[in-house]
Amino acid sequence: MTSLQAPGVGRRITLPPIRGPWTESLYHRLAVEGAPNAIVPAIAVDDVLSDDDLQMALYLCYELHYASIDGVDERMEWSPLILRFRSAMEERFEAAIRATVPVAEAVPASVGGELQRLVREDQGPPLSRWVEIQATEEQVREHVIHRSAYQLKEADPHSWAIPRLAGAPKCALVEIQADEYGGGKPARMHAALFAKTMRELGLDPGYGAYLDLLPGITLATVNLMSMFGLHRRLRGALAGHLAVFEMTSSVPNRRYGNALRRLGHGPEVTDFYDEHVEADAVHESIAAWDLGDGLARTEPALAADVIFGAQALLALEARWAQHLLDAWAEDHTSLMRPL
Repeated sequence: MTSLQAPGVGRRITLPPIRGPWTESLYHRLAVEGAPNAIVPAIAVDDVLSDDDLQMALYLCYELHYASIDGVDERMEWSPLILRFRSAMEERFEAAIRATVPVAEAVPASVGGELQRLVREDQGPPLSRWVEIQATEEQVREHVIHRSAYQLKEADPHSWAIPRLAGAPKCALVEIQADEYGGGKPARMHAALFAKTMRELGLDPGYGAYLDLLPGITLATVNLMSMFGLHRRLRGALAGHLAVFEMTSSVPNRRYGNALRRLGHGPEVTDFYDEHVEADAVHESIAAWDLGDGLARTEPALAADVIFGAQALLALEARWAQHLLDAWAEDHTSLMRPL
């Protein structure tokens, strides 16, 4: 665990310990000295979506676009060796996601209506309700650490879509993102609010401080949006991901805020969650109709991708939530090791 910069100060991470052949191979490629072998190794993976090694290696490949990495030349961001290596992991990752998500027989006439149906009928594990009612202080802290992988760069993966959209869907995306970035007020950026929550809970708010504690399924939830965001061909999936992300945010965040209040914490800790209850309630309609449905109407060929992105989010979040609930039911940490 390494204490690093808070959001807004400049992001820098340290490579976590090697987890297996994927991270080991990546670190050889990132090394300044020597010319790494360009051949991508044939590494067997039982469950791509929760593999701790592959998901960490993929996460770090994406981090080259978000942060500086100690000891790594920043030109490696666009190194053909790294991109080829990343592509090998992405192929496995995308194939696993598509194998998990049911294939729609036909694109519905109303994509916005379909997004609402998916959210309404989602049967994912009741993580937020469980946290609200019975999570301990330590379990709440673990939950915050899991979410730090995304929340300390909240909105950034979805912002990759801004130059890839046009017209009304682009305006809808920018409207949502403007709120995520605090409406021009740095202290109200959602990443900054989350860092404050971490600090008030006695956690290290530094970017990447708990990276080595995060299991593969947690990293996969962030890798999904980075993969969608960094590939123009997947812009429809990114729009669907963001739409359902916003549509499923308000109620869980209210519950997380309630859990913190139950445990005796005040506004300095709950501010992040309370902000999302209000902001995401406003975003729900914009995300479903102006962004998701609007993109499907503007570019009909992307309608199926919008739905796929929404389904992929729900599927991965369900697996992640079940991981936490299973660990806590057995009274052990949901992280790679206890705090």
